[in-house]
Amino acid sequence: MRAGSAPTGQDVVTRLDAARLLDRADGLAGLLVDTVRGGASLGFLAGLDRAEAAAWWRGLAGAVESGGLAVWAAHDGRRVTGTVGVAFVDKPNGRHRAEITKLMVHPPARGRGLARALLATAEEAAADAGVTLLVLDTETGSPAESLYGGAGWTRAGTIPDYATDPAGTPHPTTLFYKRLT
Repeated sequence: MRAGSAPTGQDVVTRLDAARLLDRADGLAGLLVDTVRGGASLGFLAGLDRAEAAAWWRGLAGAVESGGLAVWAAHDGRRVTGTVGVAFVDKPNGRHRAEITKLMVHPPARGRGLARALLATAEEAAADAGVTLLVLDTETGSPAESLYGGAGWTRAGTIPDYATDPAGTPHPTTLFYKRLT
């Protein structure tokens, strides 16, 4: 999967360079807006519109270009169906670790194993880049929490009222880590 594009069921997962990220920003924006509308905050509040979401995605192009962020998108031939990112640490004492970011799957594409495939793709690429420790956070009690536990991630703890849902209500966040060998 790390070599560029790989099929996963009906979806093709592709690593995005900066130019592809800019080219697919509108499709990525649709995925983000629909995911937030479905209740996942991902750092955004209700009312997120496509223009704002597209601008956010376009704003990541510099980090992708510099190698500080790797992003994959899945598509089914009609639309973007999922995404995941790996944010690499640039501090000398943290280059062995990275963070999984913005793992999301479009509601109609759920239940096909796409989230697990995206996560595995990101884990493999991080390991290939020399990362030995991955971290992530997710809303406590969310379906993603089960995904990570089932994929071999270790629960590190919970922080109360860490982030809000799209309606602005604070919720606890669970932190996970995974050692890559």
